[in-house]
Amino acid sequence: MTTTRFDGRLLTPGDAGYDTARTVWNAMIDRRPRMIVRASGVADVVAAVRLARELDLEIGVRCGGHNAAGFAVPDDGLMIDLTPMGGVRVDPARRRARVQGGALLGALDRASQAYGLATTAGNVSHTGVGGLTLGGGMGWLARQYGLTCDNVVSCTLVTAEGEVVTANRAEHPDLFWALRGGGGNFGVVTEFAFQLHRTGTRTLVAEFDFRAEDAVPVIEGWRDLNAVAPRQATFTAGVAGGPAGPIATLGFVWVGDPDEGRRLLPAMRALGRPVATRVTTPSYLELQRREDSTGGHAYRRYAKAHYLGRFPTAAIEAFLLRGAADLSASPRLPAVGLQAHGGAIAEIPDADTAFSHRGTMFEFGAGARWTDPAEDEARMAAARAAGASLEPYASGVYVNSLTADELADGRGGMRRAFSPAKLARLTAVKTAYDPANVFHLNQNIRPAR
Repeated sequence: MTTTRFDGRLLTPGDAGYDTARTVWNAMIDRRPRMIVRASGVADVVAAVRLARELDLEIGVRCGGHNAAGFAVPDDGLMIDLTPMGGVRVDPARRRARVQGGALLGALDRASQAYGLATTAGNVSHTGVGGLTLGGGMGWLARQYGLTCDNVVSCTLVTAEGEVVTANRAEHPDLFWALRGGGGNFGVVTEFAFQLHRTGTRTLVAEFDFRAEDAVPVIEGWRDLNAVAPRQATFTAGVAGGPAGPIATLGFVWVGDPDEGRRLLPAMRALGRPVATRVTTPSYLELQRREDSTGGHAYRRYAKAHYLGRFPTAAIEAFLLRGAADLSASPRLPAVGLQAHGGAIAEIPDADTAFSHRGTMFEFGAGARWTDPAEDEARMAAARAAGASLEPYASGVYVNSLTADELADGRGGMRRAFSPAKLARLTAVKTAYDPANVFHLNQNIRPAR
């Protein structure tokens, strides 16, 4: 047993808390690290990285544990569990938040909303800030203020050599560029600094349900409304099974004064006659938690995703079918969804960050969740079929959405996430900061050999 000392806890198989610490969001992941370091501070992260290299152990880094491939949990390796490092400090005068590497989105939202402030964060509050930010980070504020990575001011991280560095536009600018969209390839981020915005605390959510067989012209109109929508509105669409057949739900989320958001309702209502309508005014914190149950733990999960640069009628028809031959297909089909991009996302210069595909119209996802292991192959096959049906309209993919099978063919999946020029630049940064590919349990960018 190692003599390395940690201020936090070191867990090994059989210890109390070990099984809880190795359990992540996707219930399909059941791996057993040789040791888990529950880091209480930067010194523990440094010691863990150096110990893993000394013992030649793979390193996994856990924050929220939402990566569906389970990269945080290395079999017979060393997991660095950042969750004890979950603090958030807000400076309301400067509109800045300093966020430890193990914080969850809910902690960032709660701390900033106390002052009527926020920054772009994802739609499930128990997601980790770190993984979301490093991949890019989409949320309800992105059309107003850019992606999560666009609001990063600086990062403090532990490198593969166990050194602590700060990366921003002035210090290690190449690393700072790569950290904003290039994933967890370059080190363990122990603290982020974010720019906050005066968002207030009010929102509006509008949802209109239509029978899937009636939905093609309705979605065409919804798509056209999206093209001219104010950036406070993020248009959304989804298709899921229902007792009387599949239902298409169309609408938008508005962050700001709900009365201003209501001005969009007449145009939405003019699209067709829905079978149900829901218009609610949750607080921003309630909005950020509304998908927590759907996105909850203890389910087996698999998903396919695309960025869509266009959404013609043929794509709408494929979206409604969800990879099946007809609308009355198996109830085991995945739920599919769209979330609009545009606005500030597209206005930020493409060269500013490693994140790619700023010209995206909609982000598409086909997600399956289930509990019975006997359904694994059927559920995954159905999600793959739904994803394949939209592939002709795809312009790329969000790096955090790449599945383990997409990554297994070398750089094929990564070429969908990044342009050739960006992948070359990311490779150069990886080679400079992690030439031995110590941090490879991720959507991996391999260093040059």
